[in-house]
Amino acid sequence: MNILGISAYYHDSAACLVQDGEIAAAAQEERFTRKKHDFRFPKNAVEFCLARGGIEASEVDLVTFYDKPLLKFDRLLETYISYAPSGFKLFLMGMPLWLQQKLHTPRELDIGLDRQYKGRYVFTEHHESHAASAFFPSPFEEAAILTLDGVGEWATGTIAHGRGRRLEMLKEMRFPHSLGLLYSAFTYFTGFRVNSGEYKLMGLAPYGEPIYKDLMIEKLLDIKQDGSFRMDMSYFGYCDSDVMTTSKMDSLFGGPRRESETDITQREMDIAASIQAVTEEIVLRIARYAHELTGATNLTMAGGVALNCVANGRVLREGPFENIWIQPAAGDAGGALGAALFTWHELLDKPREVKSQDSQLGSLLGPEFSNDEIKAYLDSAEAVYHYYESEEDLVDQVAELIASQNVVGHFSDRAEFGPRALGCRSIMGDGRSVKMQETMNLKIKFRESFRPFAPAILREDVDEYFEMRPDENSPYMLLVAPVREAKRLSVAEADQAKGLDKLKEVRSVVPAITHVDYSARVQTIDRQHHPRFYKIIEKFKEKTGSPVVINTSFNVRGEPIVNTPEDAFRCFMYTNMDALVLENFVILKQDQPNAKEIDVDAYLAEFALD
Repeated sequence: MNILGISAYYHDSAACLVQDGEIAAAAQEERFTRKKHDFRFPKNAVEFCLARGGIEASEVDLVTFYDKPLLKFDRLLETYISYAPSGFKLFLMGMPLWLQQKLHTPRELDIGLDRQYKGRYVFTEHHESHAASAFFPSPFEEAAILTLDGVGEWATGTIAHGRGRRLEMLKEMRFPHSLGLLYSAFTYFTGFRVNSGEYKLMGLAPYGEPIYKDLMIEKLLDIKQDGSFRMDMSYFGYCDSDVMTTSKMDSLFGGPRRESETDITQREMDIAASIQAVTEEIVLRIARYAHELTGATNLTMAGGVALNCVANGRVLREGPFENIWIQPAAGDAGGALGAALFTWHELLDKPREVKSQDSQLGSLLGPEFSNDEIKAYLDSAEAVYHYYESEEDLVDQVAELIASQNVVGHFSDRAEFGPRALGCRSIMGDGRSVKMQETMNLKIKFRESFRPFAPAILREDVDEYFEMRPDENSPYMLLVAPVREAKRLSVAEADQAKGLDKLKEVRSVVPAITHVDYSARVQTIDRQHHPRFYKIIEKFKEKTGSPVVINTSFNVRGEPIVNTPEDAFRCFMYTNMDALVLENFVILKQDQPNAKEIDVDAYLAEFALD
């Protein structure tokens, strides 16, 4: 049986194909269109999923959509009426799209599927989709389920209980009170873009001190013991305007929001630290309450807030659960996967097989390309390349490049689904390097120098370098853990540094992946899901003694992760990357006839990246 899950029209549209209960394919539309956070109908992603499954749209048995548009419309109308007349401008801005498209989702789905699909459409609730995406692929027979995001229809967060093939939704928090929107409001206030800058806010937090935490709790929030809260909406503008915060927020924090691309001051760093501390406290309270309600020893999570890996790490270390599994496509894109699995297990009452790691296959669910396809492209681009018949020789060469302080783009196997599943569309570097963080941020990723990089480490070595349990699994870069004391260096002066000056000190034997608070966002690599990547790190360890490499997404600021060999080669040529691996091909920048040092300022100006 073929079930096609779709998320679209709001943020990060995607498609997922489930065949007889197995996830056959899943992809985000942005990877194909190269338009970040593309919200349009995921036509390219649908075509890929169907092709991967070997079927046509006419052979799909059920199409399921990840939320209920009519309920969402009900929430919007009630909000407009409640805030009238101040929300009238927002009403006029939003209604045309709703009246022309979103209220007619079945018609839009018909058009998107070229009218080839003749079956019925199933609409799951937004947080049901999130909960299903968190629990059904997880390695747990039973688990508490926590979903937190901006807003779905009405719900902004839920607690559910998953057992076998059943989900029971237990509690929910409702709009306008939302942890996701609270965090986004401060993303906006500190000068970053909402729905994409939240990672920056989290990365900025360790440079500041949480001096505003008590003020935020006193003035902005009424937090209950179970983690539920109410917000003082006079400080927030998202209900009745096109801005996230009001002038009252300016007064509370001694001035207006930071304008984008202006200097980041100590105030922004301290605000980031404070809202991060508030978020962690709320998530911990909700997690403890979820444990009380369900009695489960395992926790699964989804929703945009589940991408806050610092909070996740605290839940694992300080919370009541023995194990945590987090959906790597935790945002709206993962709703397509969740909707399809919810339909299969919950609505069709089909059995569920629990697998020891998970059933998401390392989230390697996207497109892949053969060596023949790659060669054809490289020849057309007149690229100079080296082809390796032996994977052992290739692995040795790549490990040597990394050990020699080269930045290497790695493209192999299927593309990952979700922003926190990496290894096959990655940029790699030497975690031991003192200069690599700054080099990769400014010359490769074209992004702010304060942004931390994540380590990839052999799973069997994880507890040697990080405060994690032996052989602990963290396959999707969604948990932050402290670097072990034994791997830290004595940096008494660094601990006295303020703001961005903290960047200047070397804190551990793997400084390129050690954040200024001695933390790291850990991804463990095993032979099963990432055989090539595992061999590269294993060979790197053999050469250097270190099992830790930098592992960051293969893209530049403002662009989606690369999807095709052409995307990868373009990114390679338009950055100061040293080498590119495309399956069995290795391309060195120094060999390319048109290679040149990239002027970062000119690049940013040309592409108007934010």
